Amino acid sequence: MPGYGIVGPDKGSGLLPWSWAVEQLTASKNYWVATTCPDGRPHAMPVWAVWDQGALWFSSGGRSRKVRNLAADPRCVVTTDSADDPVVVDGVAEIVTDHPALARFIELTNTKYQAGLTVDFLDPAVNATIRVRPVSAFGLRHEDFTGSPTRWRFDRDRPEG
Repeated sequence: MPGYGIVGPDKGSGLLPWSWAVEQLTASKNYWVATTCPDGRPHAMPVWAVWDQGALWFSSGGRSRKVRNLAADPRCVVTTDSADDPVVVDGVAEIVTDHPALARFIELTNTKYQAGLTVDFLDPAVNATIRVRPVSAFGLRHEDFTGSPTRWRFDRDRPEG
């Protein structure tokens, strides 16, 4: 973050642990998903999501702009809803149709949002279930803007947590 007075990793509060990012990704109520339209225009929409097994999961109408964008280009950015303590994930999305995975996702969604959805809601012929696996992530704490910015990069299939 050139020009913002960011201090080195051993100054301020220091680099944040990935567990801090997982806490933010788990606790956020709303998330923003940014995709790219076929003509190159950006597209951002809010979603409900859950963090599970090292990935962020959400669903959307199968013909929605974000799903069509992700089918054409699976690269995306997902952010938590807090601008004070954000986590920004650069990731790769995939559409999931495996019934046990859909059942787990709907159970986690119902628990988090106190919803009463059934797995039938995630019928792949109507709605898409998306799993976003991080490639990299960025986070910072408002309390220590210049001393906490941290970037994580993932060389493996998915991060832990």
